[in-house]
Amino acid sequence: MALKPIDNETFYREVDEELRRDQMLGLWKRYGKLAIAGVVLFIAAIGGVIWWMNQREIKAGSRGETLIAAFDDISASNKAAARAKLDELAKSGVDGYRAASLLTQADMASDANQPDKAVALFKQVADDGSLASPYRDAALVRMTALQFDRLPPQQVIARLKPLAVPGAPWFGSAGEMVAGAYLKLNRPQDAGKLFAAIAKDKKVPDSIRSRALQMAGSLGVDAVQDTAATGATQEGNR
Repeated sequence: MALKPIDNETFYREVDEELRRDQMLGLWKRYGKLAIAGVVLFIAAIGGVIWWMNQREIKAGSRGETLIAAFDDISASNKAAARAKLDELAKSGVDGYRAASLLTQADMASDANQPDKAVALFKQVADDGSLASPYRDAALVRMTALQFDRLPPQQVIARLKPLAVPGAPWFGSAGEMVAGAYLKLNRPQDAGKLFAAIAKDKKVPDSIRSRALQMAGSLGVDAVQDTAATGATQEGNR
């Protein structure tokens, strides 16, 4: 009996579907194990990434606890225990903890009247291009402060002038040393202007501003008047 057109279409569709099933079955028999292995590896890779991230968080927390413990040892005058912990952090390979460790060890050396050791540690941080600039700038300022009396004034200025800018984080400390170097070079006008700028910068610590105010006054620069004028101008602009 002849098939109706609709039956022909149904027949061909069923044949096509059967062929597809046979092809998929053949592919599965041939590549099924590889597909399963691929899925397993993918899941394992995701698990590995999650584990690695979790381990990083655990290690970061552990390093933070080690650094705090080192500070506690320093406060308790247990310097040997502190150094052991700081040495461990310095070898951790994590920039922030490595920099904090070296800076702390440098300060410890300075407090122990070991300026050469302290300078070497500060220089190690200051010269490390892989570290963020706040760490390097802090090390440069501290290193220069230890060497100030022995360095040629021009070298102090060359080192610190980029940091001796109003509003900059290290403006107070760096600016004070640059102004002192100007005085050594017999440039009182430059020193006075810089001391006055430091005295007017409210971001600078009060102790440094107070010294700068006195130095500016002794050099004939009325930083008090300038500060008052600045305050009046700001009030008028509101």
